[in-house]
Amino acid sequence: MDRYGFLKVAAAVPRVTVADCRSNAERIVALAQHAARRGAEIVTFPELAVTGYTCGDLFLQSTLLDAAERALMQIVHETRKLPLALIVGAPLRHEGKLYNCAVVAARGRILGAVPKCHIPNYGEFYEARWFDSGAELRGETLRVGDTEADFGRDLLFAVHGAEFGVELCEDLWSAAPPSTQLALSGAKVLFNLSASPEAAGKHDYLRDLVRLHSARTLAAYVYCSAGAGESSTDLVFAGNALIAENGTLLRESERFADDEQLVVADVDLERLDHERRRTTTFRPEEGAPETTVVELELPEGLRSDRPDREVDPHPFVPADDARRGERCAEVVAIQCCGLAQRLRHTGCRRAVVGISGGLDSTLALLVTVRTFDRLGLDRRGIVGITMPGFGTTDRTHRNAVELMHELGVTAREIPIGKACEQHFADIGLDPSDRSAAYENAQARERTQILMDVANMEGGVVIGTGDLSELTLGWATYNGDQMSMYGVNASVPKTLVRHLVEWAAEEAGGRTREILRDICATPVSPELLPADEAGDIAQRTEDLVGPYELHDFFLYHLLRSGFGPAKVLRLAEIAFRGRYDRKTIRHWLETFCRRFFAQQFKRSAMPDGPKTGSVSLSPRGDWRMPSDASAAAWLAQLDETDTEE
Repeated sequence: MDRYGFLKVAAAVPRVTVADCRSNAERIVALAQHAARRGAEIVTFPELAVTGYTCGDLFLQSTLLDAAERALMQIVHETRKLPLALIVGAPLRHEGKLYNCAVVAARGRILGAVPKCHIPNYGEFYEARWFDSGAELRGETLRVGDTEADFGRDLLFAVHGAEFGVELCEDLWSAAPPSTQLALSGAKVLFNLSASPEAAGKHDYLRDLVRLHSARTLAAYVYCSAGAGESSTDLVFAGNALIAENGTLLRESERFADDEQLVVADVDLERLDHERRRTTTFRPEEGAPETTVVELELPEGLRSDRPDREVDPHPFVPADDARRGERCAEVVAIQCCGLAQRLRHTGCRRAVVGISGGLDSTLALLVTVRTFDRLGLDRRGIVGITMPGFGTTDRTHRNAVELMHELGVTAREIPIGKACEQHFADIGLDPSDRSAAYENAQARERTQILMDVANMEGGVVIGTGDLSELTLGWATYNGDQMSMYGVNASVPKTLVRHLVEWAAEEAGGRTREILRDICATPVSPELLPADEAGDIAQRTEDLVGPYELHDFFLYHLLRSGFGPAKVLRLAEIAFRGRYDRKTIRHWLETFCRRFFAQQFKRSAMPDGPKTGSVSLSPRGDWRMPSDASAAAWLAQLDETDTEE
């Protein structure tokens, strides 16, 4: 396991020769050597890989069983110098019975053997003809060749401080997989040695089973099934190898491949630790059987600078077009459902929305319109107010006015220039002083207008601020930070843009053109006068940094629980070729400073629906004192400077 909490695991599918144990041992050793060169710390092979799964009644022949033991010892001896642990499937005898086992070995010795618990005896499976169940075996020892090793279903193994457990094929398909208890006992990585034949439609079920079981156990799950070389008398084995982590499929093999396969991935144990700490229902049951932990120390192996896993630069936004569309529809539905309930509860048939021509207010207006449609309310009950000020440009103003017209809401325009100038005179602020007071006065004047109009209309003010702005505190306290219901409060900026783009495609016509232009407009609060060409002079991302970086930081610091050093490393990988390390580090420091300093704004944020995996509501997912210090996070970030 490296310093960032990654453990490199592998699933190896050799080409077996049925009943030729010596040949199979040679293939297993060769693949183990290949795995070591890839930096794998644990590699698993399929069920009964030493003999082949389809030996049938040959499993009753002592000749085959003796050859399997010799081949197993050959594998252990020839891999003794490799810096990894192997998990190999083999038939083993114990007290007059035969067991289908997963043998764990490292550095020239067998550490333990885990028997299969659920022995299938239906359909095409007749394992009970040859093998006994190991469901009742605990705390025993087993002799293999001239060595003795721990034997039982209660074994856990620890490598580099990371505990892992093993089960075999049908165990996963059972109602109560042994790996569930192994996970509750501490195993963060689970291995399954399998020999599951193919059937039309079965593969999708298998992928979901592996993926969802990894989510249920808050673990990484490595599944390795038999492939080429197995007998095709009645069945075909496709060489399925899958590596999943907490519900996400990281890697998978090519099915029906003629060549041997090695699937490698880095699983994130730090992330799994975080998930288990925050999931208070993930606790061992009282009275559950104890496990035996077998420790093994391995020398450092080969490890590449880049983890064997994808690092998504936009974790809040699905990369797949179809899934992204589904996500957008779902998020908007959640927003509408929340707002609908608030309107029903308050008895309001009117809503007030400040429309700037920017992304956030556009999304808030679209959600409000859909909600009114859902409730059967007249869209004219939505009062959209554009409030041009000193920095409003023709482009944003035009888009705001035209969008309200196209959507059929009540449109009003209330300029704030004279009111702000009067306010400047009242408080003694020189209008040429473009300080925070100059900017925030405009934001608070707009909020005052919205609140007062809502009182006049008997309606509610719909908040427009998004999750990314709340994270950075990029909002005026008691200005745009405040509303009566914040529909965008848990929607990050990177997703806001996709939601508006999705709505544009749904709408068509002139509305589509307006929404597309809004998406193409630079993000800006427009609180400073436009430049000489009349264009936006104040670009948010020039001031606080790219939102795609901040959303990445937000996800991994809060949702994954990572420290700044690991987030920096992951961001380097995710944004390679787009931002250099110096730029990422600069904006990550900005993020940490602003996130801690601006908590007081989040502590006073209004109600709003949680739409995704991260929410900063002080009543929901995030509880943080406003006076917390960022010192430890900044210190860790400073330590990374020595790595350059």
